[in-house]
Amino acid sequence: MAPMNIIYISLEGNTRSFLTRMQGYAKQQHSLSADRPLIELKEVSDQTLPADETEPFFAFVPTYLNGGNGIDSGFTEIMTNALGEYIAHGDNAKQCIGVVGSGNKNFNEQYCLTARKYSRDFNAPFLADYELRGTSQDIERIYSILSKRWNEVNA
Repeated sequence: MAPMNIIYISLEGNTRSFLTRMQGYAKQQHSLSADRPLIELKEVSDQTLPADETEPFFAFVPTYLNGGNGIDSGFTEIMTNALGEYIAHGDNAKQCIGVVGSGNKNFNEQYCLTARKYSRDFNAPFLADYELRGTSQDIERIYSILSKRWNEVNA
């Protein structure tokens, strides 16, 4: 089974931490059963050059907003634009098979707003969310959701 591809941006290290732990969990699960996919990670930053993605991938994006409430009084995304531009490059959006968001639940309606925007803009399902660095239960839950989607796409 081909490994699941995940493209992400991590500004404060929370997303990177979560995905590194989930990658370890996937390795453990794969050692128990070969039908549980491994995870390949690709981090995008402002220095990342555009590239053509030729395999399906999941996008992980935190939420950082500046101005407005993100609903009816403005939506100014800050800092995660590099990932959005990367996915928008060429035909990359066609390979995006799902979006996972993270954020701080203290921000109420703004929680995971960027991921919901990516889902809409790139016509990919919003699959899951987790808060800040996530918990081990989040890792297990999201790995299960991604594995199911990965198997559907690669069937």
